[in-house]
Amino acid sequence: MIDFSRNYFDLFGLAPAFRFDNAVLDRAFRELQTEVHPDRFAGGSDAQKRLALQSSARVNEAYRALKDPVRRAQYILRLHDIDAVGETDTALPLEFLERQLERREQAADAQAAGDVATLATLLADARAESRALEDRLAQLLDGDRAFATARTQVRELTFLAKLAEDIDAMLASIET
Repeated sequence: MIDFSRNYFDLFGLAPAFRFDNAVLDRAFRELQTEVHPDRFAGGSDAQKRLALQSSARVNEAYRALKDPVRRAQYILRLHDIDAVGETDTALPLEFLERQLERREQAADAQAAGDVATLATLLADARAESRALEDRLAQLLDGDRAFATARTQVRELTFLAKLAEDIDAMLASIET
């Protein structure tokens, strides 16, 4: 079974970094999931079955967290005792908030008008901004190791991911 005290990166044999080879994560996940999958312990004791379920759940949880850039960045900050999303200080730079509010308004108008092209453009813009933010985060987290400084960028990335998800849902509602 797995050692539950290990952090997600250790679990998969990865260095704790924002940027890493996703293929290595995928391979490590498959190998570890094969080792702990509950089906392997179907004939075991109740304790072994329970431990296998818990181990499998932990491996899945760790994989989902590391696979997603937003959750990975939040997790890295948590490893350094920084909570990017749960603190009472929720302020973001005004310019960033204004830009996102304008995008949300444009998206709502486009959805109401059934304007798929505008929604697609807004989604592409939000994803491009997210990728640029991920590049900045890679430098802050992996290069500079400026974890406290990265907190605002992680919060911005979280906001952008939610915006992209919402716009994607708007697109789906029109296209169906």
